[in-house]
Amino acid sequence: MSSSAPEGQESVSEEEGTRYLELFEKLDVNKDGKVDIEDLSRSLREMESFEKHSWDQVQDHAKKIFDRTDLDKDGHITFKEFVRYLSEHEKELKLAFHKLDENRDGVIDSHEIQASFRKLGIHIDREEAMKLLHRMDKDKTLKINWDEWRDYLTFHPNSDLHDIVHYWRHGVIPMDMHGGWWRHLMAGGAAGMVSRSITAPIDRLKILLQVYSTNQNKLGVYSGFKQLYREGGARGLWRGNGINVLKIAPESAIKFMAYEQIKRSFKDPYSGEIAPVHRFISGSLAGAVAQTIIYPMEVIKTRLALGRTGEYSGIVDCVSKVVKHDGGMSLYRGYLPNLVGILPYAGIDLFIYETLKSKHKAWYPDHQDPSIIFLLFCGATSCSFGQLCTYPLALIRTKLQAKGKLGGKKDSWIGLGRTIVKEEGFLGLYRGIIPNFAKVLPAVSISYVTYEHVRKLLGVDMS
Repeated sequence: MSSSAPEGQESVSEEEGTRYLELFEKLDVNKDGKVDIEDLSRSLREMESFEKHSWDQVQDHAKKIFDRTDLDKDGHITFKEFVRYLSEHEKELKLAFHKLDENRDGVIDSHEIQASFRKLGIHIDREEAMKLLHRMDKDKTLKINWDEWRDYLTFHPNSDLHDIVHYWRHGVIPMDMHGGWWRHLMAGGAAGMVSRSITAPIDRLKILLQVYSTNQNKLGVYSGFKQLYREGGARGLWRGNGINVLKIAPESAIKFMAYEQIKRSFKDPYSGEIAPVHRFISGSLAGAVAQTIIYPMEVIKTRLALGRTGEYSGIVDCVSKVVKHDGGMSLYRGYLPNLVGILPYAGIDLFIYETLKSKHKAWYPDHQDPSIIFLLFCGATSCSFGQLCTYPLALIRTKLQAKGKLGGKKDSWIGLGRTIVKEEGFLGLYRGIIPNFAKVLPAVSISYVTYEHVRKLLGVDMS
């Protein structure tokens, strides 16, 4: 038997209609036949599934539900709108339930929870799987049936499996351990250290060409490598890599942490969406924060890469000699063009990368994660665009960082740029870009592969 639904509404069974009405009456605190945002927030706060959520998180959930349910945007949810929301939401929840129910027996057990999480790149042990199961398992059968799944997630505003998993785990895992900063540090740091170490010889060649190459000496890729090898041997090709590795871990951690925090401040409180321009701004500011903190390491890395064999005994010796000879402010020489360059570069890089990933989700809605090949394509494309737009500033920055090493008058970054264009033409601003691209493409590829593997190993959920 079915009950008549409101006009324009798909009919529901009498049992469903009764359940929907009971739920609506619980939300309708003042019994006026309508639910406003305050009613919804207070009602959610009393539910068991929200007991470990903060008030801000409860309000965020309420706003998302309200935005999806209040179709006429009059500030109230009617019973008709509520039924329409639940009908569509439960269809989506059933699809997610079937994805976890791998053997199609109508229930989800702990082994299926572990297997499903593993496909999402989240590795959990049996103990955690059982804790997650117990959170939904109201009849104590050690299995989750459809009713239990539906009731637990009725007021979760998103049916995407990644979001469901985040919401599910949040009830049993302290927030500071769920995707915590140290996990981002380890994943980003590992990716940076591996990629930078493998591509260190190309990085050193790029710096050599940026600083020493001119139209007169015709220093190129082959002759540059030959000079580096003749001067320091095979080991010399990795000179300066210690400081490079030392700076990349905190740089990656700070950049990604700052990006997520800044991006969250731009998030629409109702839809949860972030406008493309806000992604660009978030990436730019995150890059600026990270670069400001680690910039002295960039200067020392450049000095070590340009130093002769035996000139510096190590990082500490290099810092000491640079400060003694050129003063403490020399550690920030070239900072302004670097900052001007990093603002658009970081913005373009993260904006294009996230845009391509979101396009993949739209193109392949049934795929939970992009393939490694597609991630490499996203990273290489975003970095390439960023490099083309900002490479001249990076070139000027490197030359200014090396000024103390080369001697001569202290040019401003604008003056140095004019000198390069006057002596070598506009293309002189792109001196060394070929080995730079030769470094960027494999570095990005290696970095993303490493990051994805470490991220999955640590169970970090990315927004």
